[in-house]
Parts: sequence; C-alpha cells; structure tokens
Amino acid sequence: MVGGVVLLLPDGEADSERGPSRWALGRSLPLGRSLARAGSPYGLVVHPVRYRVRGWNGAEARLAADATEAAEEVVRRYGDVPVCLAGHGFGGRAALRAADHASVGSVLALAPWLPAGEHEPPEPVKQLVGRQVLIVHGTNDQRTSPDLSYRLAERAKKVNRNICRFEVHTDGNALRQHHAEVLALATDFVLGSLFPHPYARPVADALAAPPPLGLRMPLAAGFGRSLRP
Repeated sequence: MVGGVVLLLPDGEADSERGPSRWALGRSLPLGRSLARAGSPYGLVVHPVRYRVRGWNGAEARLAADATEAAEEVVRRYGDVPVCLAGHGFGGRAALRAADHASVGSVLALAPWLPAGEHEPPEPVKQLVGRQVLIVHGTNDQRTSPDLSYRLAERAKKVNRNICRFEVHTDGNALRQHHAEVLALATDFVLGSLFPHPYARPVADALAAPPPLGLRMPLAAGFGRSLRP
C-alpha cells in the first residue's frame, strides 16, 4: 500500500525548448534510491518527473507546471496520499513554486536556482504556507546563489514557521563533497515530513530556531551515521 510519494525534479535550464536532460535525471537518482530504500517500511514511492522540455522559460515556468501535473497524476493513481516535491537547481525552484498543490505536504530544495535580475519579481513564498520546507545549499556554489536561497528562506519564514535551511560548508552545486551527509539529511526530512517519523535533532532544532539560526544551520560532518544500522 502506498503511504506517500516523492516526486524527483531534476535540474534544468533557464531557457530551452530541448527535451529533458538524461544527465540531470541521472544526478537525481541516488537521492531517489536512498529515499525509496529508507521509506519502504512506510510505503513510500519515488517517481522521477520527466519534463516536457528542460527550460524554465520565463513566465511560462514550464518546470513548475510539469511538477504540478505530476502531482495531479499522483492523485489519479494513488488517491489522497502526501507528496514531497524534491528538486535540485531549477528542479528546486520548481519544487518551491509548485508547493501550492493540495497534495503537497513538504518541499526539499537542493541548491535551488533563483532569479537575481533587478527587473524580475522575487520568487513567491505564500504557496509554502502549511508545508514543511527544507533548503540545502553549498556555501561554495558557483552556479546557484546561496545568498538568494537564504533571502527566500528568510521571506518564507515570515509566513511559514515550518521552514529551515542547511548550509554545506565548502561544498559546490553538486553537493558531492558531503554527499552522504546530504542524502542522510534529505532522507530524514522526507520521512519526518510525510510520516510519523521523528526528525533528527539537528532538523528539529533548525525548524524551531528563529532566523538567522534556523536558516544558516551548518550540516555537520558525519550527519546520519548514528541513524544507520
């Protein structure tokens, strides 16, 4: 019996009509396997989302639209089960943007790409109300801005207390340097947000802490080791 669903949202590009990137999809699969393995006792199902095109494409927000359609498909296939949107880069932006779907209970955004243009409106945050939200960003990310994700988290915290953000010191966009810790953090958050599974102490503390503490929580080396069998 399916108890919950994670929709994996791969990275994309700012503007493109090309088909989805197999490379970006491949990068999301280790997270999917980790979540499926840990969540199997709860009936967790993980589905990668295959975009129609890989471009966000301005106001069209194509990747967010595809995420919403995938959530609709979950409802058609499984009924009323909680959904977590989990994305990296542009997939992280799509996860945050599509959080207003009724079935979405939580959002995991890894190194989310966010707009920095002076003439672009800031990313909305009202759709995050009532959702559990975790943002993870490497401090040395040269592709997506850690500062922009902090500023979004700061705005979101004003309308939704159930948001936290972890910083992975010295890590880059791919979060490879502390890959095991990032997977453990993501897994702990997803299980805690979708099922009656207690959060690890650092996650619970980050959610409870006021800004900036809960939005600049360092991801400790070795996170998750004590949770492994």
